[in-house]
Amino acid sequence: MNQPQVLITGGATRIGAEIARGFADAGWHVVIHYNSSSGPAEELASELPSAETVQCDVSDGISAVDMIEALAKRLDDWCCLINSASVFRYDDAAGLDLAMSKEAMQVNAISPALMAQRFLASARTKARRCVINLTDMKLENPNPDFFSYTMSKHALAATIPMLAMRSENENDRVYGIAPGAILASHDQREEETEVSHRLNLLARKTEASEIVDAALFLSQGVLKSGSTLFIDSGQHLLSQDRDVIYLAREGARP
Repeated sequence: MNQPQVLITGGATRIGAEIARGFADAGWHVVIHYNSSSGPAEELASELPSAETVQCDVSDGISAVDMIEALAKRLDDWCCLINSASVFRYDDAAGLDLAMSKEAMQVNAISPALMAQRFLASARTKARRCVINLTDMKLENPNPDFFSYTMSKHALAATIPMLAMRSENENDRVYGIAPGAILASHDQREEETEVSHRLNLLARKTEASEIVDAALFLSQGVLKSGSTLFIDSGQHLLSQDRDVIYLAREGARP
């Protein structure tokens, strides 16, 4: 295999699938991770010039590490791990759901940290190893909605500079991408995104292609390790007291 290789967790659907397409178009061999989305994963892999799929339930940290170790033994130029898999369920600051919180912390923070550690320790590459964690603009513009999800993304964000500082290889890179509202989410109808996704400083929709471009840029390793890019049309610079889903339903306009 003469191509650089990338594993994208949650790569079968939504933003993960867009990133998979972007890396494939840029000449990478793409490993598409999925949990239960086997159909979309296989269909996507069949559309790409060089791709394969791997199944793993990353709510099990041991299984997540085993997946990384198995790929590290087989892939000969594994340059990049993109942690895109995530759970996004509703609770709020007045009523944390304990089971939901445990799930969010495991899937959104603990397993990505474990996978990043094992990748940086064992992946073989001719270039540099690069971890890209997808966080959220809620790091800078939090609100009480999606409480457990937001906590878990803050936890994931905290791992980025720590992993970067701990790396023993000066060529390794650990980065974050903090998206704003990109695709319809939770119980949102597609048409609602036309309003809610423009509740940012530029009053524009941030496109999935911008996340793809950011990931491809970071994969080149030219930015200081430990950095995070906010791709949100300036939403993180605002102070919004609710998630934009609900702000739009309450009558807010760009």
